[in-house]
Amino acid sequence: MGLAVFITGSIVSVVGIIGFIGLAAPNIVRMAGARRLGPRLIWSTLLGAVLLATTDLLLQQFGGMVAAFIPTGAITGALGAPLLMWLIPRLKLQGDQPPKGAGVFAHRHPTPSRLAAGLILALLGATLLGLLVGQGVDGWYLLSPDNWNVMQWRMPRVMAAAASGLMLAIAGTILQRLSANPMASPEVLGISGGCAIALILGIFLLPAPTNAMLIGVGTLGAFATLVVLVGINRKSGYLPERLLLTGVAVSALFDAVRSVMLAGGDPRGQQVIAWLAGSTYYVDITNAVVVGGIAAVLALITLPFTRWLDILPLGAPTAKALGVTLNRARLALLLLVALLTACATLVVGPLSFIGLLAPHMARLVGFSRAGQHLLGAALIGMLLMVLADWVGRQIIFPYEIPAGLVASLIGGAYFMWGLRRL
Repeated sequence: MGLAVFITGSIVSVVGIIGFIGLAAPNIVRMAGARRLGPRLIWSTLLGAVLLATTDLLLQQFGGMVAAFIPTGAITGALGAPLLMWLIPRLKLQGDQPPKGAGVFAHRHPTPSRLAAGLILALLGATLLGLLVGQGVDGWYLLSPDNWNVMQWRMPRVMAAAASGLMLAIAGTILQRLSANPMASPEVLGISGGCAIALILGIFLLPAPTNAMLIGVGTLGAFATLVVLVGINRKSGYLPERLLLTGVAVSALFDAVRSVMLAGGDPRGQQVIAWLAGSTYYVDITNAVVVGGIAAVLALITLPFTRWLDILPLGAPTAKALGVTLNRARLALLLLVALLTACATLVVGPLSFIGLLAPHMARLVGFSRAGQHLLGAALIGMLLMVLADWVGRQIIFPYEIPAGLVASLIGGAYFMWGLRRL
């Protein structure tokens, strides 16, 4: 491990991040017949050098002046993502055996209703904090509720943050229970990455795109990603491990497209960067009401699936014995996760860790059954996003840190702490 870290650090410090060469070369030589460690080290080293040198030379040959601004690592990442998708059906995974994480939802709080009431009060307090407390030219002040001149700007942001937190938390809860993996999250599924790719392409390719056009393009990108996920995983019965690996490949492709689009210094890239950071700054009252309504409807649609979500973490054999049709259940839940993630991504961008953080925290405090887990995660998700939006507005006033970025900073630190405990 130390040797691998040293080699990687040396490469990145000199030429930057190079995507997927380390994945592609060893797998290609292994499939070509190099089974033992010695031959694999020799041939994968040579093949990796050939792949990277060929990519760089072709980019210089056909890219012209544009090649000077396009990183070679982004191109290798874009080429490696399809390779990973091709490799996924050939991987030997756990299959339909009972997952090792089936017991991760066993801890129960003795009075979950009292715990939920406490979270509701905390959410109400955070909402009042986001609406009424802020800073001005004279320092901190308490806003009067009838001061519509300021409230018309704060209320849509708080509503949008709460709605996106609700949707991401529910999507993360479904995904964690579907895969019996407490570290799974909607961003890993790739839906948000596909939505982001489509939106970036819309900003750069459409002449004077409106918000409605961008929302439509982003939605189409999310569903195109869903089609890819379904197409690759249909024969395997939508195994959660394969779904997550496919999402990793889509996310890698998104990173490559983003790097290429932003490398040239186009002014439109600033709009992309602002959206990627997850800011609620541009949300007006109409959009906030629409997003809130969509979040409420999707949350209600989730309720009939609680029985599946109670059974699926126990493993495929148990689920089949209890009368659950696995393919249908997994596909329906995947569609619901895609809808929730796409709607939230259009508001706060693809960088929020709320889908990981809220379900995990709800499980740790004692929401064990599926219905309780969904409710607890939804309340925690809304609470975290409302607080993240308020902290982002106040911490370096008069400048702002986008709510999605604040949530990602908190979620990233929590993610590393959670991995340490596993």
